[in-house]
Amino acid sequence: MALTAERQRFIPFRRRDVVDLCVAELGEREGASELRHLARILAATFHFEYHERLEALKDAYAPFDPDPDTRSVRSLSEAEVADARRRFASELQSLLEAANFEQVTRADLDRALEAESLLEIRLHVDFGDFEEVTFYRRGEEVRTEEVTRLFGLRRRRVEFRNYERVVVYVRFRDREHFEAQGRTELGFEPGSTILKLFQNIPRADLEMLFPNTQVRMRPFDKLVIGVPAAVSGLVMLFTKLLTSLGVVVLLLAFWLGLRDDEVSLDQGQLVALGAGLGATGAYLVRQFNKFKNRKIRFMKTLADDLYFKNLDNDAGVFHNLLDAAEEEEVKEAFLAYCWLRLEGPCRPDELDAAVERWFAERWRCEVDFEVSDALAKLERLGLLTREGDRWAALPPGEARRRLDEAWDGYFPWSSAPTAERLGPPSAS
Repeated sequence: MALTAERQRFIPFRRRDVVDLCVAELGEREGASELRHLARILAATFHFEYHERLEALKDAYAPFDPDPDTRSVRSLSEAEVADARRRFASELQSLLEAANFEQVTRADLDRALEAESLLEIRLHVDFGDFEEVTFYRRGEEVRTEEVTRLFGLRRRRVEFRNYERVVVYVRFRDREHFEAQGRTELGFEPGSTILKLFQNIPRADLEMLFPNTQVRMRPFDKLVIGVPAAVSGLVMLFTKLLTSLGVVVLLLAFWLGLRDDEVSLDQGQLVALGAGLGATGAYLVRQFNKFKNRKIRFMKTLADDLYFKNLDNDAGVFHNLLDAAEEEEVKEAFLAYCWLRLEGPCRPDELDAAVERWFAERWRCEVDFEVSDALAKLERLGLLTREGDRWAALPPGEARRRLDEAWDGYFPWSSAPTAERLGPPSAS
């Protein structure tokens, strides 16, 4: 059964391209220059609002930033740090939703752990290590890739779901949890928070993004190592050790009183026994090294793959997400505005259908347009009028004037010492 990609809220076009496409549809009627000026001040408005969100995220993240390059002016209590974590998690979730990311459910993660990995390795994740763990993804598509099996002798094409962007937010349990389990050698810092952004992750390989992932041997790999080891071990037993060990067994039986005839070992038998034991020891060391080297090779495969898929870490992630959220906000708002001007007053469901139909027919792209969110943004900015259940957009010139007035109101000047700076409206 062929896979099909789910409809997504993410609009897979750059903001500038969306503006160009809208101007091409509406420019002759409304004036291309007017629409471009409107798009510019609309983008500037959202950029200013998201700057406020950036400052809130930075303040909440600072108390547990794993790699700060600035000094702290005071020590925070555990309660203050816990409160900062809660604020950061809430702000991050809101930001991810604004950037049109979808949360990866636990069922999706369980499916990834059970599914066959494209990397041909088996991974294990201990969920008990985490206090919090959340995955978000955006940009789903169905891809096809050729994979090899049996050392390249068998090739087949695999169809799989791929996520263009995946955000991982993880907080480990505290040190006492691991000490109670007797675990002292850890590959991570207990109680730490990890925030990462990845690209091009197959759904079946989501488990490789966990920071405590352990490489395990697959049944096939155990057979590759175990069967030759067993065969060569039996050959060694019968050709080098059996005769010498027989003499040793008879000697032990005489010493224990289980045999009356005395057994003696000459120099040749002792040399043969020593050689056999030495060969056995060397054989066991070789088998252990084979196992270890195969596991190291798998770990290198995992590390190499993650190296090219990792886009950002820690504070850099929410800087990246803020830019993505700004882009989505502007695209949604400008699309809704232009289609209201193009279609005339219409209900939200009619606007939603018109935009989605345009993407599907013109660009063969299935988009779940966030019509309610787009209308809420335009209404908050004062760019819409409403009659009953129908919405209409103001002409571009009037819309620009409204936005310019709102921009001038962001920084009112007053000589009163108690005057406070007027911040922007809260981002939807």
